[in-house]
Amino acid sequence: MDYINFGSSSLKVPRIGFGAMGIGDKAWRSWVLDADEARPLVRRAVEAGINFFDTCDFYSAGASERILGELLGEFGSRSEFVIATKFGNPMGKGPNARGYSRKHIVEAVEASLRRLKTDYIDLYQTHIWDESTNIDEMMAALDHLVRSGKVLYVGAADMPCWQFAKSLYSARFRGQASFVSMQNHYNAVWREDERELLPLCRHEGVAMLPYSPMARGFLCGEARRDRNSTERARTDGYTWEWYGRAADHAVGAAVDAVARSRGLTPAQVALAWVLNKLPSATPIIGATTLPQVDEALAAVGVVLSAEEMQTIGAAYEPRPRSGHF
Repeated sequence: MDYINFGSSSLKVPRIGFGAMGIGDKAWRSWVLDADEARPLVRRAVEAGINFFDTCDFYSAGASERILGELLGEFGSRSEFVIATKFGNPMGKGPNARGYSRKHIVEAVEASLRRLKTDYIDLYQTHIWDESTNIDEMMAALDHLVRSGKVLYVGAADMPCWQFAKSLYSARFRGQASFVSMQNHYNAVWREDERELLPLCRHEGVAMLPYSPMARGFLCGEARRDRNSTERARTDGYTWEWYGRAADHAVGAAVDAVARSRGLTPAQVALAWVLNKLPSATPIIGATTLPQVDEALAAVGVVLSAEEMQTIGAAYEPRPRSGHF
């Protein structure tokens, strides 16, 4: 496994990270894996050199964090892993059981620490953004977590570029811990962040953690571009809300063509496209089978030619400017 610096920090992370949304409780999503099913996947990832694992308190109502903490405890010492989790989605019935108030941030991190069975979280990230957030309050609360040693780095997930920039500069102006990473939606059929967010991250030395690099399976071959192809495809509404335009199918066909010419799988080409496009990023894979883990590992070393990158990119059509969710 190759490792890169996490943005402008000295932290080392692998070229791909393991996303744990697919680990947890089937009562939350029918396609997620329980602990016994997830164990061989996590073991394979660890043995291959993946040291970055990303989860969220909201995934399976906390079960993803709990199981991930247990499995990582089986396969190595705490210092070997970079554990990332997220917060902000509803974790209870009350109005303060979500969002980015100081109250919820402090309560959420304590709950995540208990579930992950750890004394500290390497990367603590905002999740679904709330545009009414008091950014100064949020950054001050996150700075408190860093100074207390409960969190080492703080990051963000999808949010409007101007509010992400305001968060960066609010913290820096006050000498507080600032966001070091952005986990954003990016793949060959969703490239909207090329307008503003990705250039900002590059300029400011912010690490990039693109999620859904294979577009939730949409770029894993023509058969997977069918709503009934898998249990997740049948039940994951986001896939068909985000993808499915004629241009998206054209990009998928281009990925398939490159895969055939190279003797690779479409999933490998889709992941390799992101890795080649963002050489300083760590895409998050959401594997739920061992072959998917192996496919992703094999894609790390794939170098696509300029012509192949152009073949895939040429069919893309930008979407109208709008909020992500």
